[in-house]
Amino acid sequence: MRTAEIRRRFLDFFAERGHTAVPSAPLPTPDPTLLFVNAGMVPFKPYLTGEVPAPWPRATSVQKCVRTLDIEEVGRTTRHGSFFQMNGNFSLGDYFKEEAIAYAWELSTAPVTGGGYGLDPDRIWVTVHHSDDESRALWRRIADLPDERIVARGDEDNFWSMGVPGPCGPCSELYYDRGPALGREGGPAVDEDRYMEFWNLVFMQYERGEGPGKSGYPVLGELPRRNIDTGMGLERMATLLQGVDNLYETDETRPVLDRAAALAEVRYGADAEADVRLRVVADHVRTALMLLADGTSPGNEGRGYVLRRILRRAVRSMRQLGHAEPVLADLLAVARDAMAPSYPEVAEAYDRIADRAASEEDAFRATLRQGTTVLDTAVARVKAEGGRALPGAQAFLLHDTYGFPIDLTLEMAAEQGLEIDREGFTALMREQRERARADARARKAGGTDLTVLRPVLDEHGPTDWRAWDTLTTDSRVLAILGAAGSAAVAGEGDIATVVLDRTPFYAESGGQDSDAGRLSGASVEAEVLDVQRPLPGLVVHQVRVLSGELATGDQVHAAVDPEWRLGARQAHSGTHVLHAALRQVLGPNALQSGSYNRPGHLRLDFPWRGALSSTVRGEIEEAANQALRRDLPVGVRWMTLPEAKELGALALFDETYGEKVRVVEIGGAWSRELCGGTHVAHASQIGTVALTSESSVGAGMRRLEAAVGVEGFGYLARERDLVSRIAEQLQAPRAELPDRIAGLLERLKSVDRENQRLREQADRGRAGDLAADATDVDGTLLVTSTTDGDARALAIAVRDRLPAARPGVVVVGSPAGERATLVAAVNGAARSAGRDASALVKRLLGGRGGGSPELAQGGGVPSERLPDALASVPRLLSRA
Repeated sequence: MRTAEIRRRFLDFFAERGHTAVPSAPLPTPDPTLLFVNAGMVPFKPYLTGEVPAPWPRATSVQKCVRTLDIEEVGRTTRHGSFFQMNGNFSLGDYFKEEAIAYAWELSTAPVTGGGYGLDPDRIWVTVHHSDDESRALWRRIADLPDERIVARGDEDNFWSMGVPGPCGPCSELYYDRGPALGREGGPAVDEDRYMEFWNLVFMQYERGEGPGKSGYPVLGELPRRNIDTGMGLERMATLLQGVDNLYETDETRPVLDRAAALAEVRYGADAEADVRLRVVADHVRTALMLLADGTSPGNEGRGYVLRRILRRAVRSMRQLGHAEPVLADLLAVARDAMAPSYPEVAEAYDRIADRAASEEDAFRATLRQGTTVLDTAVARVKAEGGRALPGAQAFLLHDTYGFPIDLTLEMAAEQGLEIDREGFTALMREQRERARADARARKAGGTDLTVLRPVLDEHGPTDWRAWDTLTTDSRVLAILGAAGSAAVAGEGDIATVVLDRTPFYAESGGQDSDAGRLSGASVEAEVLDVQRPLPGLVVHQVRVLSGELATGDQVHAAVDPEWRLGARQAHSGTHVLHAALRQVLGPNALQSGSYNRPGHLRLDFPWRGALSSTVRGEIEEAANQALRRDLPVGVRWMTLPEAKELGALALFDETYGEKVRVVEIGGAWSRELCGGTHVAHASQIGTVALTSESSVGAGMRRLEAAVGVEGFGYLARERDLVSRIAEQLQAPRAELPDRIAGLLERLKSVDRENQRLREQADRGRAGDLAADATDVDGTLLVTSTTDGDARALAIAVRDRLPAARPGVVVVGSPAGERATLVAAVNGAARSAGRDASALVKRLLGGRGGGSPELAQGGGVPSERLPDALASVPRLLSRA
């Protein structure tokens, strides 16, 4: 049974039993504690924890997931994959253990002709928590399982929680016996390779308190509402139903593996190490396809870094298999064909996906060339100093700056007879991870103590948010958080986090900055500095108390600065207009991958290879302003997500959408995007869109920035004044300025060329004199000098004028501002005598610089120390 069919049967089974089929959330998640969705329950977490009322009593989904904690194990074992799909059915205060167990048993064992999976009931084992007698009895009654196939296990295996105070409960897992050829008898407690887990049923019935990890915390009592959260691994079930050994051999992964083997001209199963690399390629290519389809772009931080690492590991594995040519476009096309039956969007977006991957592969190939040079230089230095191990700092530099995997550094160093200081490398990696964890902890809280805010949400419910409808509300202060935590009051000069029962303030989201404004009360005036949503449904305000005292329970008048909001509306609508204009000029692949807008200014990132010409930038700006000139209407409609997709609305990949979505249209189909921001009523109210810059923000990613509204007109006025001043200074009409400036630049270049020619002529004239004045240092003729011209040319000219039969060394310094360059040249006789230009430069510059033994150069020495550096050359030569 193909994976797409397994998926369909699962959704159909539960839909027929009253479950709402919920589409998979995008892999990038707005949950501040995660980079990607890593479990099927993640999109349901606000409903399972009670933070947000559930829109349905029971639901089902097949959720895309990515986990990269075990990325080094991918391919080395057949149980680890970075991308997987989790089939789930959820009860949100509706049914509980009996129904969950009955559903799992029925779907697993029902015949294929009846819509089930047809697993042999006699080969299914289950585990239960050792305290869960109720589940044991249900398995005996519903499935007629004997006691020996119902295994009791402890907290580590069969008790679930999120690792923090909140819902918890026992779980029951289903395993399938794959036969004696794959391991020992005795059930899952003995051998989990032979007995493969395929479904986990979590019974959320208790509330846990503070405590470590998976055990050692107190269970506080029963939850007021019990939930069911189950997860059936789609790849696990495909492995069972397709009769293959592991997830790499199922129909969605094996085609990529086979294509990689064909390109590398190896056979899967013939060599254990090659098999590991083929599995890495198969897994990582599929994972990259799904991440790229959901809008993640390769980068140096966060999600982008994870994707970059995955892509580079795939390319590196193919190189290790002997295939050094570009490979990602070929392999991604195979993955696309395998995944499209379940996810048609990977085919629809494939041009964009392939282009992003090709850019990253090109960049990595260049990185390999550059990093190899850095590594070779470091290896040569270690050898010259008699060392046997490459410093950990050097290995970390290659990893962190050049994207060199540590296994690549190890292999290439070993080829040259060196080891790696693994302890030093590991220590630096540990420091980096600690910094990342600290950053994650900061992101997790968003600067706000969530343990204080969650009870506020539980007691008062979601914030009555009015930002779409009004600029003012009369509100009550529900909570105040100061620097030390929860506070009763905030006094004059204090900066505090304030929760109101209702608010007109827009909280930063969707690329739009938060509103600014005031809170006013009978005895207080406070300035609103920032507005955020640290928990779903809860809006908090960072305020500075300007006068008086703000206290919990106070009635205040919340007012958004109308000028600020007008500017924000102009900027956000301007972003939509610029996005539509971009796609109009460049085509549908120029899809927004990130944006930020605040009053008067906007920026928009999009995938594109190469800079945009001034002509193209002009076309984009004109298309945007034509929309403003036509005064296109701006409208808002609410609809279901499938209806919005059918209508062609564009969605941001890193947003999570509910049952109903808000679609903002500018000129109908001309610009149609899912958006929660604030907007103008007509395009003309934006005023103008003036592009201020276009730049690169990474391989294959460009950024447009623009000024809008009054700021846009101000930018254009400044540009006009600048042109006027230049025209006045050159005494030329504006229309002639480009030709006049081009002429001036050409004349300057001509003067520079003539000056350079004269300097070189003077240096050639000096070369003979310098060679004639060479001094003898232990049998070697030495010349040192400085020049304002080309130090390299002078060094070569002097060297060539020294007697060929005598060893000769020339060192020339050239000051350029605060730093000077040094060039060393040696003749053939000096090389035969053991003189080395590269080693000499490095000794002069403290390890910097490089080149060949005959000619080398380096920079960085302060210009005022150049005479001292040249004066030290005789001493260095006499020691050599």
